[in-house]
Amino acid sequence: MPELPEVETMCRGISPIVGRRVQLIEQPPIACRPCLIEPSAKTMHRRLSGKTVSAIERRGKRVMIRFENDHRIVIEPRMSGLVLLSDPPGVDHLRLRIDFDSVKTQPALQLLVWDRRGLGTIRLMSPTEYETNVDARLGEDALLIRQSTLTERLSASARPIKVALLDQSVVAGIGNLYAAEILFVAGIDPRLACRKLTRPQWSRLHSAIGVVLREAIANEGSTLSDGTYRNALNQSGNYQNMHRVYDRADEACSRCEKGTIRRIVQAQRSTFFCNHCQKRSGVHASVK
Repeated sequence: MPELPEVETMCRGISPIVGRRVQLIEQPPIACRPCLIEPSAKTMHRRLSGKTVSAIERRGKRVMIRFENDHRIVIEPRMSGLVLLSDPPGVDHLRLRIDFDSVKTQPALQLLVWDRRGLGTIRLMSPTEYETNVDARLGEDALLIRQSTLTERLSASARPIKVALLDQSVVAGIGNLYAAEILFVAGIDPRLACRKLTRPQWSRLHSAIGVVLREAIANEGSTLSDGTYRNALNQSGNYQNMHRVYDRADEACSRCEKGTIRRIVQAQRSTFFCNHCQKRSGVHASVK
């Protein structure tokens, strides 16, 4: 489930490891399905032991630990992955452990990668591998993309706008939950084909992307009913309490009070929208 706001929150939460040296990298023994770790944890340890973390970065939905030699551990949490500095939800699904040294009066730190389903990936990449496998394959970050770029890349597409927003090669970081919230704020029907959006709709869409994602980051992301997502300090997010349409099927619309939130399926994912505010022809609503 982690999308851009949750991953951004994870990155901020693990920032204390910047300036720390790697002491140990290991893969705890587990009985469940392993996630992808390339190269092996032993090889990562050999290559990074004694190396200092120079930065924590985010690219779309990926957490990246950058080292003094510009190599990166790139973590893609996917559906149920977490990157933490404190106790994970349990030890049965702990995928990777990295021990860092102590600094002056500050104690040693331990970074943990936890993944219940084992769908996430953990890769150590050289600068060249990163440019080829991450930078070149992802679109511009959702928080940085310009309206002109967004419009240029999608305006000729026949895909429904909700489906197109999930294409990470176009815009990186928007997942299913936030795509629904963004389209509601923009007043756009998720079924509307990209090529049928008007100029005002593209403007509202671009504004709504920033509004929703920054709002979610400020509220530490969304912890849904399964309770899986936790921030790096093992705390729940708060943004689920502010969802306007997501997982609110059959409830009255909080904005217009005339429509009802509907649930449909698009590209095998649930979509939630107001059947009054988000008419297929679009509405001239302000972003709010």
